[in-house]
Amino acid sequence: MDFQIGLVIAGLTVGFVVGLTGVGGGSLMTPVLLWFGIPPTTAVGTDLLYAAFTKLGGVYVHHKKRTINWSVTGWLSLGSIPAALLTLWILHNLKTDTAAMNATIKYSLGWALVFTSVAILFKKKLLVFSQKHAGDAFHSKSKTQNILTVAIGVMLGITVTLTSIGAGALGTVTLFFLYPLLSTPRLVGTEIAHAVPLTLVAGLGHATMGNIDFGLLIQLLMGSLPGIVIGSLLSGKVPDLFLRNAIAVMLFIVGYNLIF
Repeated sequence: MDFQIGLVIAGLTVGFVVGLTGVGGGSLMTPVLLWFGIPPTTAVGTDLLYAAFTKLGGVYVHHKKRTINWSVTGWLSLGSIPAALLTLWILHNLKTDTAAMNATIKYSLGWALVFTSVAILFKKKLLVFSQKHAGDAFHSKSKTQNILTVAIGVMLGITVTLTSIGAGALGTVTLFFLYPLLSTPRLVGTEIAHAVPLTLVAGLGHATMGNIDFGLLIQLLMGSLPGIVIGSLLSGKVPDLFLRNAIAVMLFIVGYNLIF
């Protein structure tokens, strides 16, 4: 893709918002790419590798802070990686019918955006509810807890591979219910650690199908990497509640339009 300053600015803006609010980059970047006229397949494939590169820095920081539960990350990956590979295989079989593949991704993307917007709006309330009503069986490690964690991984593997959305907001919210006594920083760090191999596998899978524009990827990273740094430095200093709610409403509207 030819150089477009608008794409660099888009990357800068999305990176800044992610650093400031913690809202998932995929839920913001993919709709932006669609707005620029990028086909759904290319938007999703490119955004997956974009997410893998940008989240690597997050894993390093969280590992240094010891806010990653590697056991939970492993159980999630046990479900998500095979689910991602299976979803890629199905998409590969749809490759001959580009219209069908674009329609599948567009429809899935719409629902992912709607669920993500709800997760962003009610994240704190969901956390309080999960901590208040979680059963004793989920306050400690158990076989049931591990099986359900794998099941969440399967859901995330399918959703992320189809839409590039879900590894952040949806993943963290679902983990709130299974691990209510795990601190929020550890939940976030664990989900970021899980998102890197998932988005990398899904992104490379899309690359084998020709669904990645590397010129586009470089332009997005040129803007987003400094944007994330600036946003992270301002995080906690700028009230982000209004911004989060505005983003959630915007994502809901975009998702609704994609579905209907």
